[in-house]
Amino acid sequence: MRRINVGVVGATGYTGLELVKILLNHPIFHLNYVANSEGGTTLAKLHPSLNGVCDIEVRKANVEDIVFHCELVFLAVPHKTAMELVKPLMAKHVKVVDLSADYRLPQDIYEEFYVEHTDKENLANAVYGLPELFREEIKKTNLVANPGCFPTSAVLAAYPFMQYRVKNTPIIVDSKTGVSGAGKKLSETTHFVNVNDNLFAYNPLLHRHSPEIAHKLGVTLDEVHFVPHLVPVTRGMISSIYMQVEGEFDAQTVLEEFYKEEPFIRILNSPVTMKNVAGTNFCDIYVQRKGDMLFISSAIDNLMKGASSAAVVNANLMMGLDEKSGISNIAYVP
Repeated sequence: MRRINVGVVGATGYTGLELVKILLNHPIFHLNYVANSEGGTTLAKLHPSLNGVCDIEVRKANVEDIVFHCELVFLAVPHKTAMELVKPLMAKHVKVVDLSADYRLPQDIYEEFYVEHTDKENLANAVYGLPELFREEIKKTNLVANPGCFPTSAVLAAYPFMQYRVKNTPIIVDSKTGVSGAGKKLSETTHFVNVNDNLFAYNPLLHRHSPEIAHKLGVTLDEVHFVPHLVPVTRGMISSIYMQVEGEFDAQTVLEEFYKEEPFIRILNSPVTMKNVAGTNFCDIYVQRKGDMLFISSAIDNLMKGASSAAVVNANLMMGLDEKSGISNIAYVP
């Protein structure tokens, strides 16, 4: 089978690095273009861990260069920057997997929590990149909005039980994430002295992933109560969801039936752990019911299933490949 030329724009950060690592070992995708906002360096200089592995030039991001080098490009750039690139790339028929928030939400919701959207046409046609829910749509699109890490963990856990939820009751999402989720940029919050031997909530009930969770679950923002916490680990995420339910059903069976054909969902009989999914595209889910209260817990690698490996799975589907191509299923244990 022929190789497919792909590129990564936004190679400086952790998600960009993870994308590069996956693509270097991909059997079909050929990493033909790497860029960031400045250029003038190489991957090995940007990420010394790639010294002796890959020393491709890192260019300053440019639409014409992307079009010349790539059939598909991954955008690991901030919101607003993404839409500025997507609009001309769509016009040039380059397929895009966007890891920013720019195409995940309807215009009115997006503009309430982010900025004015300048690419309304493509926003209306973008497909949300959760294959477990939208696989067939992903196969047919040229633009995938890769989900946020918190919404990935929360939506995959809660979605199978929405039909049993007592309407208008709260959905409580309590999430813990590793420090890599905050990105590479230094801040007082993620300073070692502040994070080490510590645990704290941030943006409780006000985090910008709340509307994404609510929208994908088909409920109002007032019904979702999302509180993220920063924990002193490098990578990994656990979300605990509390939901009031009704009716006779076996919760374990509901999960197993809903995800029985899904290669990256594992239904567990004991509580999930971060370590068992580190470095993989797996989402582990555990459920326990007590009367009308349901507890669902999910674990993902925030940099992988929460970002980069999920993006490659989406790209595989967009290009007609086996969605598992190039995706590692071996966890970083111990």
